[in-house]
Amino acid sequence: MIDLPQVLPPACSTPTAEPPSTLLLASEPQSAQRAREFARRFITHCAPDAPDAHVDAVVLVTSELVTNAYRYGTEPGDMIRVELDAEGERTRVEVQDPVRRRPRNQCASAERDPERNRGRGLVILDALCPGLWGCGDRPLGKFVWAEIPWNG
Repeated sequence: MIDLPQVLPPACSTPTAEPPSTLLLASEPQSAQRAREFARRFITHCAPDAPDAHVDAVVLVTSELVTNAYRYGTEPGDMIRVELDAEGERTRVEVQDPVRRRPRNQCASAERDPERNRGRGLVILDALCPGLWGCGDRPLGKFVWAEIPWNG
C-alpha cells in the first residue's frame, strides 16, 4: 500500500494570485457567457482602478467578438481562443478562430429589419473602439482584436 500525504503540497493547493489572460472555448452558444465572465474577472483583477464603464465595455466587446467567432468562424468541434491584456489605461481583447474569412459589417441588413437581432457587432466595435480594432491571419485561421481605452 502507498502512503499518501494528508495535505497537498503548497504548489498544488495555493490558487494563483492572477487570473489567466487566455481562455479556450468550445464552439457553442454558451461560450459568449463564459467569455463575459472571464473578461469581467480578468479586468477587475488586473485593472482594479478601471472605471465601471470601461469594465462594461471590455465585457461587451469580448462578448461580441466571441459571438462572431462562434457564428461565423467555427464549426462544431472547433475552439475559440480569447486573450486579454490590460496595460496602462487600455485593455486589448483578441479572439481567434479557425476560419480565415474576415468580419464584415452587416448593419445594412439589420437596419432593413429592426426585429433582427444580428448584424450589429461591428457597429458596437466602431462605437466603443473607433479606429482601434482590426483583424489578422494566423497559420490556422484569423484573429480579431480591439483596444478599449478607459475613456472610451
